[in-house]
Amino acid sequence: MSHWTDGLEPDADDTLVRPFTITRGRTAPGRSDVELITVVTTIAPDGEPAPRPGLEPEHRRIIRQCRTPAVVAEVCADLNLPVSVTKILVGDLLQFGLVTVRPPVGRTVGFDRDLLQAVRDGLERL
Repeated sequence: MSHWTDGLEPDADDTLVRPFTITRGRTAPGRSDVELITVVTTIAPDGEPAPRPGLEPEHRRIIRQCRTPAVVAEVCADLNLPVSVTKILVGDLLQFGLVTVRPPVGRTVGFDRDLLQAVRDGLERL
């Protein structure tokens, strides 16, 4: 008896199973502070981590890419992986102490009341 998929060519970019295995079955990042615009920077001075069990090839690519600061969205595009998978991998690297993250320059938590008041006053004068 044959199956309907017999004879079909496998997709060259079939990525349904691979992300699940990269994250070892995790489907959500362990950290909530990693967003698409979060800046990731490698801590290792040469950009290459010491051999460490549990590092996937994608972890190493993130470390190499983030020798110069990169936002999570850029890392996603480079890896060609879903955002959730990339966030999980960045979280792993944070846990291993191999990268740091920060909000992008100019983005602050909360707001500056004085600045908002100055803008409001300026608009009222117009």
